[in-house]
Amino acid sequence: MEPQREWFEKDYYKILGVPEKASPKDVTKAYRKLARQLHPDANPDDVSAEGRFKEVSAAYDVLGDSDKRNAYDEVRRLGPTAPGGFGAGPGGFNVRFDSSGGDLGDLLGNLFGPRRRRPGDHSSNRGADLESELHLDFADAVRGVTTVLHLASDAVCDRCHGTGSEPGSSPRRCPDCDGKGVHADDQGLFSFSRPCSSCGGRGAFVDNPCSACDGRGTQHQPRAVKVRIPAGVSDGQRIKLKGRGSPGRSGGRAGDLYVRVHVSPHRLFGRDGDDLTLAVPITIAEASLGTDLKVPTLDGSTVTIRIPPGTQPGRIFRVRGRGAKADADLLVTVEVIVPVDLSRDQRSAMEALAAASTDDPRSHLRV
Repeated sequence: MEPQREWFEKDYYKILGVPEKASPKDVTKAYRKLARQLHPDANPDDVSAEGRFKEVSAAYDVLGDSDKRNAYDEVRRLGPTAPGGFGAGPGGFNVRFDSSGGDLGDLLGNLFGPRRRRPGDHSSNRGADLESELHLDFADAVRGVTTVLHLASDAVCDRCHGTGSEPGSSPRRCPDCDGKGVHADDQGLFSFSRPCSSCGGRGAFVDNPCSACDGRGTQHQPRAVKVRIPAGVSDGQRIKLKGRGSPGRSGGRAGDLYVRVHVSPHRLFGRDGDDLTLAVPITIAEASLGTDLKVPTLDGSTVTIRIPPGTQPGRIFRVRGRGAKADADLLVTVEVIVPVDLSRDQRSAMEALAAASTDDPRSHLRV
C-alpha cells in the first residue's frame, strides 16, 4: 500500500480527537460527531468549516479502513527514524509519496522506484466525500428497497458541464506541469509529488470562466440520488455509493457518498442478526395442555406452531425461512401469562390444580 506525503505531515488521530490506540468503534464515533458538526449543509458559506469537514473526512478515510490505518501507523513509525531520515544518501531506496491522494499501491512492492503518474490523472482534484442519513421502516430494511435521497451539495455545472469554461471555450493546459497538476520533488530517500504552484494542482487555466459557476465547474444545488438498499440492512449500517459524492475539479473523479441507515423499530418483530424475533403470549392452560398456535409473519401471512404439553416459559420455536433473508428464520418465544385477577371459577380451578399437584418444584433447595 503506497503511503501519501500528508501521512507524515498530518496527525489523523489528533484531527479526529482520538488516541492512537482507539478502537475502530471509537474512531467511527468521533468521526460521526465531527461530520455532523462540520457538514456543509449545517454550516452554509462557512469556508473554515468546509475545510475542516474535508480534513476530518480524509482522516477517517485512512483510520476507518484497517489496512490503510496499519500502513499509516507503520510509515509514521518508520519514516522519521529511517537511516539518514528523508535525505538518505547513495544506495538508499527511492519511494514516491504522492500528495495527490491517488490510488494506494503496495507499500513494499513500491519501494524500488517512483510511481509514474498516469496521463490525465487528476486525482488531486478528487471531489469531496459526502455523508447522508436515511430512515427506513422495519419492513423496508428487511426486504430491501430502492429510494431517492434528496441532497443539497455540489453538482456538475449545467452550463459548462464541469469544465469551468464558458461554452465555446476550453481550459488551457498548464505549461509548467504539462497538465499533470503536480511536480516531482526528489529528497534523497523519498520522492514526493507536490501540487503545481502555477495552476494550483488543477493542471489547467480557465481564461474564460463560466458565468454560472465562476469557473469552479460545480454549483451548490439540490439533487436527487437514487439508492438501492440491500435486503437485510441493519440499523446503523453505513453504505458506500462510489462516485456519488461531490464532483471533482478539472476532470478529477467524484467523491463517494456514505449513507447511514436508521431502521425504525417494529411493534411486533425484532432482529437477531438475519433472524427475526417475535414474542407470543400463551396462557398457563395452553402451556400445560399444549395447543396449536397461529403467529403472524412479516409478510402478512400466518404460520401455525404446535405447542407441546408442558411447554416452559421462554421456549423458542424456529420457523424456517421466515427471517430477514431467505436462509434466515423466525424465532418465536412463548411467554406464559399469569392471570392477575381471578374469577371465582378460575380460583376454584387453580386451587383444585394445586391440591392435585404432587411434584415439588423446590425439592432441590432442601428447605
